[in-house]
Amino acid sequence: MSVAPPPSALSLDLNDDPAATLEAAAWALAALIATLDDAATKPPADVLAADPQRTAVLEAAGLIQRDGDTLVLHPSYRYPDGPTNRSAAQARLSSLRQAVAAAAGDQGQAGGWADQDDEVLLNQGRASAGTGRAIAGTVVPALPGLADRLDGQGSRILDIGTGIAALALALAEAFPRTEVVGIDVLERALELARKELAGAGTEAAGRVTLRHADVVDVAEQAAYDLVWLPAPFLAEAALAQALPRLIEALKPGAWIVVGTNPAVTAPLRRAVAGWHAVRNGGNAYDADRMAKALAAYGLGDVRRFPTVPGGPVLVAARRIGS
Repeated sequence: MSVAPPPSALSLDLNDDPAATLEAAAWALAALIATLDDAATKPPADVLAADPQRTAVLEAAGLIQRDGDTLVLHPSYRYPDGPTNRSAAQARLSSLRQAVAAAAGDQGQAGGWADQDDEVLLNQGRASAGTGRAIAGTVVPALPGLADRLDGQGSRILDIGTGIAALALALAEAFPRTEVVGIDVLERALELARKELAGAGTEAAGRVTLRHADVVDVAEQAAYDLVWLPAPFLAEAALAQALPRLIEALKPGAWIVVGTNPAVTAPLRRAVAGWHAVRNGGNAYDADRMAKALAAYGLGDVRRFPTVPGGPVLVAARRIGS
């Protein structure tokens, strides 16, 4: 069976009502989010069969195909396990809620994450656990020497913009000899993180240390075996200040892994990405620009790790030394 890809951009019929097409696309996104969330606890085929009207919307949007009587999600949305399904649903739900705030003219949410409510912070933060699992399961084993480093006593990871510490906890669970330090400039997010870690009640949670700090103020030298930097969430000026400091914080031979947005060519997606970045205090770096920046700072062995089609690209680079 061949599965057709979903539409890469909206096709607006100017002889009809373009807004109606956009509204239908929003409902299609809602159907996808709800389906992914349900698939966290049930087989996807059962989820698709249980709600024929919702499934018809997905089919019309090109997000599923039929193989006889079997319904199959597009490969972009076939996640390996329930937690990853839930993380994907939460991330898209968070984005949709921010779009609703923009539609309502809520200028109070135009200043960045500090202006988001707790529900958005929790949803976005919990979604980041999927990135933590991807780093642990895919990226770390592919980076020479890093798995051995993180298996050693005294190994340390720095999680920038830790939010509610979901990614930090995922890394602590994956590397039982490693201390994970999570920093965030938003004290309210750290309060939520403390509750999340206390609720986890695991040994791994006890190896996550939280600090109220700005990434531009990181001053440690040769302290970490791995630094995680979610670049899209930093303003461009802050990113330029932070990168040399984070490189200095790496031990010789250690790695920085940077989350970036993929290069986008579709005009609508590119325009939306720019608007979204400005509203959330982010930047316009994509994977290509980040890879060049890391090399310009003297890092070596620059590598890229795509996630899902059209999704974030993780860019890794190593500090020279052993």
